[in-house]
Amino acid sequence: MTAFHEVLFPFDIALGSRGGPERRTDIVTLRSGYEERNSIWAHSRRKYNAGYGLRDKDDAKFAAVVQFFEERRGRLYGFRWRDRFDLSSAATPGLAVTPLDQQIGTGTGALKTFQLVKTYGASFAPYARPIRKPVAGTVVVALNGVTQASGWTVDTTTGIVTFAAAPASGAIVKAGFQFDVPVRFDIDYLEIDYTTWKAGQIPNIPVVEIKV
Repeated sequence: MTAFHEVLFPFDIALGSRGGPERRTDIVTLRSGYEERNSIWAHSRRKYNAGYGLRDKDDAKFAAVVQFFEERRGRLYGFRWRDRFDLSSAATPGLAVTPLDQQIGTGTGALKTFQLVKTYGASFAPYARPIRKPVAGTVVVALNGVTQASGWTVDTTTGIVTFAAAPASGAIVKAGFQFDVPVRFDIDYLEIDYTTWKAGQIPNIPVVEIKV
């Protein structure tokens, strides 16, 4: 597997981006008019476009995009992307993270490791999304509703929480966190448009989520 760079795409530039989750569904229409629908992907995949227009071709942000693209070698290396509308365990954007935000597992008396997850929905078909890239210093953990100040660690490159002692059987393990999306550029050619001497733009900077 190609290396992943634990570096964040410039957040101030990404603020002007567009994108969101993508699903892949097969649909077969029967002769009766009814449909058979099948989800091909177990997990959604997010796509974004950070196409950026600048007033001045010498702007530091303009240079930052080019440098970031070159160091990633185009599509070769993955990196972190922060989705401003979905960046934490909180159910609503803007709410503070708490250790009771998301249930990440149940103790067995032997299991010490738990994958961070964020669950979407509750009533019909909740979707548990694995979180592989939590933001360092933001993860908080609770056992049976009690915040755990110590006795555990988190790997910010995998999203795995490890307890020093296995939680008791039946113990509810919850966590709160901020997180990034692992992505790569979806282009090997960064098109730069110098519209005038002191104006330029990079109209197309697509990135796509990757499995890590």
